[in-house]
Amino acid sequence: MLAACLAFAAMAALVTITPGLDTMLVLRTTVTSGRRTGYLAALGIASGCLCWAMASAAGLTALLAASRIAFDVLRVAGACYLLWLGGQALWRARRKSHDTAGTPEPELSGAAALRTGFTTNLLNPKIGVFYMSLLPQFVPDGASMFWTSMLFAAIHAVQGLLWFGLVVGAAGAARRALARPAVKRRIQQVTGLAFIGFGLRLAIER
Repeated sequence: MLAACLAFAAMAALVTITPGLDTMLVLRTTVTSGRRTGYLAALGIASGCLCWAMASAAGLTALLAASRIAFDVLRVAGACYLLWLGGQALWRARRKSHDTAGTPEPELSGAAALRTGFTTNLLNPKIGVFYMSLLPQFVPDGASMFWTSMLFAAIHAVQGLLWFGLVVGAAGAARRALARPAVKRRIQQVTGLAFIGFGLRLAIER
């Protein structure tokens, strides 16, 4: 079992540190709203992944993958949510660029950050398919599929929290420079376009 855990941990670590939507979400949240909010966004992401891992271990993801309509409904919902997040970020950047009064942008609440991280992952069925295809490959013969899969998912979640902790720490340390109005506006624009790109990719991929 130890060898299986180490093999999975090595594979999951590569997936975790690959730059993507989750890393960008945590980075943006930290820069705009502070370290605590960034940590909560990371916790929401990990919670969403654990939900998909549990569904995969219980066989629910296989049912979802077998149902084209259910899969597409969830995929389109996730794409729409990402497009909404991207549009919201671009609107805030545009509004800030025309704000002559210098009114500071309200920070994201901890609950909103947690909900955004959780929802972003929960509405992405490809995460469930990823777990369904990856986890069984590392389960040793004779081991419980459900509990071993949940152990692997916990390892992945811990790795994710550690990685996001580094992202939050780095972004938090540089927040004074990154949170300057011009830089902050640019971050909003880049992340907004990225969210829209991820949303369009999720919408058109099969």
